[in-house]
Amino acid sequence: MSPAVQQAAPGRPGDRTGRSALGGARRQAGPVPTPPSVVRNCHTELMGHRRVAIDDGTVVLLGGRSEIGLDTAVHLAAGRIVVLAARRSDDLAEESARIAAAGAREVHTVEFDADDTAAHRSLLERISADHGRIGVVVVAFGVLGDQALAERDPAHAIAIARTDYVAQVSVLTILANLMRTQCSGQIVVFSSIAGIRVRRANYVYGSAKAGLDGFASGLGDSLHGSGVHLLLVRSGFVVGRMTTGMKPVPLLSSTPEQVAAAVLEGLHTRAGRVWVPGMLRPAAAVMRLVPHRVWRRMPR
Repeated sequence: MSPAVQQAAPGRPGDRTGRSALGGARRQAGPVPTPPSVVRNCHTELMGHRRVAIDDGTVVLLGGRSEIGLDTAVHLAAGRIVVLAARRSDDLAEESARIAAAGAREVHTVEFDADDTAAHRSLLERISADHGRIGVVVVAFGVLGDQALAERDPAHAIAIARTDYVAQVSVLTILANLMRTQCSGQIVVFSSIAGIRVRRANYVYGSAKAGLDGFASGLGDSLHGSGVHLLLVRSGFVVGRMTTGMKPVPLLSSTPEQVAAAVLEGLHTRAGRVWVPGMLRPAAAVMRLVPHRVWRRMPR
């Protein structure tokens, strides 16, 4: 029998509570408050040193049409419940069929507007309530935007920053707190070489990615010891729909499938960050040394 492919109906978020034992020091009268970055009695892994199983549970793809996200979900789908979250969620038949063909036990679609930050908490809590413990969340939504338009129209510049930074901050904060109560779970965040040193040619998109890279780096550090793993993916030029018409950069470009393969390995090894392709890491180090008078003339 083929896996179920379902459109989730709007519903009331379920109540999910997580408890952890709060211990007190010797002769201390009351319990010691636990900072939000530490959940006691959680299992922790030594990150990046050995290959282990990816966390069990539901796979959630935020950005259900993302090429990289879908390629990643295909690798993770076998035997799992997979939730695809995107705008126009009733038009995800092709994406759902692909995930089902990869062996997913069930595939569900839910309506998700990244820019509607007020709805993020209820959506993620409902997914958890309806489909159980969340194992992996791939945060794959984003826009490239139009740099020339953004330089003329502040509304467009703000729209890029809202989707590529503000909405990500909202989702990641909610996910981190939700997963802390589970003492488990893995989050995949996509940064970009565009944010490592922002260029004049695409500074609106690049600055949003720079902010996201910094936020995700700090959040990953705050989750250390909580049982929750955050993988920050720093990719170069990715050949796909978003970059149609642009010329790939030799040796520093990759395909969505290559990025997804690197994500899978990073999840297995509990790496804090991965560079795709690997040559991007030394290239980024060189980029930081380029004199500013030269850097300001660098193309996209």
